[in-house]
Amino acid sequence: MKKSLAFFIWFITVITLNGQTEKKITILHTNDLHSRLIGYAPESQYSPLSVNDDKTVGGFARIASIIKSEKESSKGITLVLDAGDFMMGTLFPAVEKKSGFQLRLMKSMGYEVTCFGNHEFDFGPEWLATVINTSHSKGEIPQILVGNAMFDKKDLRDDALEKLFSDNVIARKLIMTKDGIKFGFFSILGKDAVKDAPRAVPVTFEKQSSFAKKMVKELKAEKCNIIICISHSGVTKEKNGEWGGEDVDLARKVKGIDIIIGGHTHTKLDQPIIVNGIPIVQAGEFGQFVGCLKLSYSSEKLKVESYRLIPVDDNVSGDEHISKLIDEQKEKINEEILKPIGMDYSRPVVESGFRLEGNDVGDYVNSNIGPLIADAIHYYVNIHNSKGTDISMVAAGMIFDRIVPGVQTAPDIFRVMPLGSGNDEIPGYALSRLYVTGRELKNVLEILQVAAKSKPEDYCYYSGLRVDYDPEKGLFHKIKRIDIVHNDGSMIKVDFSRKNKSLYSITADSYMLDFIGIIKKMSFGLINVVPKDEAGNKIKDMKNAVIDMDENRAGVQEGKEWLALIEFLGSMKDINGDGIPDIDRKYAVPIKCFVTVQAR
Repeated sequence: MKKSLAFFIWFITVITLNGQTEKKITILHTNDLHSRLIGYAPESQYSPLSVNDDKTVGGFARIASIIKSEKESSKGITLVLDAGDFMMGTLFPAVEKKSGFQLRLMKSMGYEVTCFGNHEFDFGPEWLATVINTSHSKGEIPQILVGNAMFDKKDLRDDALEKLFSDNVIARKLIMTKDGIKFGFFSILGKDAVKDAPRAVPVTFEKQSSFAKKMVKELKAEKCNIIICISHSGVTKEKNGEWGGEDVDLARKVKGIDIIIGGHTHTKLDQPIIVNGIPIVQAGEFGQFVGCLKLSYSSEKLKVESYRLIPVDDNVSGDEHISKLIDEQKEKINEEILKPIGMDYSRPVVESGFRLEGNDVGDYVNSNIGPLIADAIHYYVNIHNSKGTDISMVAAGMIFDRIVPGVQTAPDIFRVMPLGSGNDEIPGYALSRLYVTGRELKNVLEILQVAAKSKPEDYCYYSGLRVDYDPEKGLFHKIKRIDIVHNDGSMIKVDFSRKNKSLYSITADSYMLDFIGIIKKMSFGLINVVPKDEAGNKIKDMKNAVIDMDENRAGVQEGKEWLALIEFLGSMKDINGDGIPDIDRKYAVPIKCFVTVQAR
């Protein structure tokens, strides 16, 4: 009897201990949210507090409900993480310096850790530091990881961000203990993301693999059981169909990482990529999905139990409190940004009966939205500035969203071209103009066509231009003829011989025009294009190239691509008689100014 009782006690003890040692972990994660606080598209259809009555996707109120529901239903530990580029892409960041709203909202939603992506640096380190300072001073925010960022000891421009680091508001790593498990976190900004963050200067970034090895060593020394890398680097599909990219390379090169939560490439992974036993996950873009990784941990071993992407759509009833906070912030945008320029957040701008978009796999040549934007810039500048422009252009990489059928409002159009800032309070890069000779114009067009083959986001769309192009010819011999096309359809042939000193004006956003000044580098020193003003003088500071959109007012009134697009769309005819302009059907198919000619 005593032996039986002892065995029974031993058996119960073993079962109990085993139950205690295997622990369940749920990781909820997002990436590349880009301030999509409101579901889209069009935003006017978004109804977060009711279900099954709209076709929009995303929205922070819905994400908050998913986080809450998963926390309540999941057994064991739940972590809520974001892999960077949480900011930029909508009108909401325009008021972040004053309000510090989004980070505090994300904390209220349940986010515990996020990190810097390249777009957090879009307005420079000073702007980023101000946003974080404001957010932190007004309430709790998620722990922000700075990754492999390095501060410049001599340059003052990143001092405010460096102070946040020294004050432990932002950090290199994080150790968090939950239910006896010690989690170690660090983040990295990948090589491609660093290239996409030119305005991070003077902040630089340490080599990714060496930094990751250092972080793993430090977190191991701190006796962390599970090490999670939040990586704004990404994955790509190789030609052989296998997964590659910086996160795959990281998993191969760095031992000791247990999980990689990815971002940057906007990749929708339906299942983890497993490399050397390390699961790599990524949840698409813009809050369309919340990734849900289920793990079990016992005897120092981590096992993937399941993975799924949770759709953030109209089947989800949004969190009422989060929705109310967003509505209040939306009204701030209306009062501070839109109303002063004669707009309203909810007022219809245009109606579309078809989709306007680029190609997600890189076939930018067949985009129908690029030519529309180029035409909008051309229309806008030639109406508002006495000097006008001969040619307008926009790069595919600057186009951030599509236009879907339905009624579009100002925030819908802004999402198409949301990047950058100028020297005023209105978001967006300033439209700028420079002048080149006919020969320089030919060289610019030649180089940009070639550059786009290796980097499709550099593909450009033009307005006011027609080019006869022979792709079979060698570099600098592909373009056979260039014509400047006027609004009435008349054309002027461009003489691109060396003797022609006539100047032709090119308009684009200020960021895009930076490319003109570095053509020499892109052509490996073969050609040099000198950006000039109307008089032919070299432009030394591109700020002097900004176009004044109201010459009757003091100072320079900047133009923006999204404002050009809104005005151009608003000028179109109302076809169906509902009082809202309709997008011209000619844009239903790609409009190409480069015409392929027969090889001779």
